[in-house]
Amino acid sequence: MTDTFPLADLGWAPDFLRQLTLDEIATLTPCRISAVHRNRIEALCPTGPLSLLPPAGLSTAEIAVGDWGLCDCGLSDGPRLLRLLTRRSTLARRAAGTGADRQLIAANVDTLFIVTSCNADFNPARIERYLALARAAAVAPVLVLTKADIPPDPAAWQDRAAAIDRRVPVVPLDARAPGDSLSDWCRPGQTVALLGSSGVGKTTLANALTGEVQATAAIREDDAKGRHTTTGRHLHRLAQGGWLIDTPGMRELRLSDAGAGIAATFDDLDALAGACRFADCNHQTEPGCAVQAAIGAGTVDPARLARWQKLRREDRINSETLAEAHARDRAFGKRTRAALRDKSRLRGT
Repeated sequence: MTDTFPLADLGWAPDFLRQLTLDEIATLTPCRISAVHRNRIEALCPTGPLSLLPPAGLSTAEIAVGDWGLCDCGLSDGPRLLRLLTRRSTLARRAAGTGADRQLIAANVDTLFIVTSCNADFNPARIERYLALARAAAVAPVLVLTKADIPPDPAAWQDRAAAIDRRVPVVPLDARAPGDSLSDWCRPGQTVALLGSSGVGKTTLANALTGEVQATAAIREDDAKGRHTTTGRHLHRLAQGGWLIDTPGMRELRLSDAGAGIAATFDDLDALAGACRFADCNHQTEPGCAVQAAIGAGTVDPARLARWQKLRREDRINSETLAEAHARDRAFGKRTRAALRDKSRLRGT
């Protein structure tokens, strides 16, 4: 028997309906993307799962798991996705390599479960990076601490996690048996995504939340490193009625166009920076620096300032277009050559 998927259960909302014309409502079928392959797309619609051809002129790299679209099931060459609907949220990162492309992670996500474990994987800088990603996409973050059943004092790990950002819920759990600890975010019509490094228990947690059985792998206990057991992104039905997008473990998450998310994650430093004497203050040795004054008073951690500045620099560079990057490199090259010429002239005098 083929499963059916009522639109409301899939996460359909009025703002998606408003994007349809009357003709589209009458002739086309709304669907939600559940997996993306090189040449085909898997989707869920009210009558069941579909295998779709991509829209003409649109690369599958431009389609994300969680996207909503309209498909035509009456075509002679098979069902085809005709167009995507405007997303409510987009999780994306700077793609690997030297180009300026963004790599889609997931679309139309309501809550991001940032998964880390109570061991050597716990890394405040990485957690802040994930928080900035979520807030840049207007997705609510939740920090999930796995392996909370193993340490002698899990409360200490929870305190460390809560100290990173007091506004973010922190949920310690055993990934094998999370119980109802995440139920507030897993209700019918809601979509959650799992994000974290390899070996933190994302696949184990996904199995527990969905009732499915995906392969898991052990990690090296000396450094908490793991292998990728999830190799692609898929939309899974949660046991409580919502939907989950699992993702492969990420060795690198380069932010791009995430300035608003960084500002929201480090809003305390952003506010202090606005009180500096100089608008272009670098928060190092400038007179009247409110950030350095707070560090001197012990209310700001210098390491947190360094992480904020690193993310801002990275986002600024990664958000450049390829043309802007080339222009920056050319300008740097000109300055370097001019400095070398000046140095040669000084030596000759």
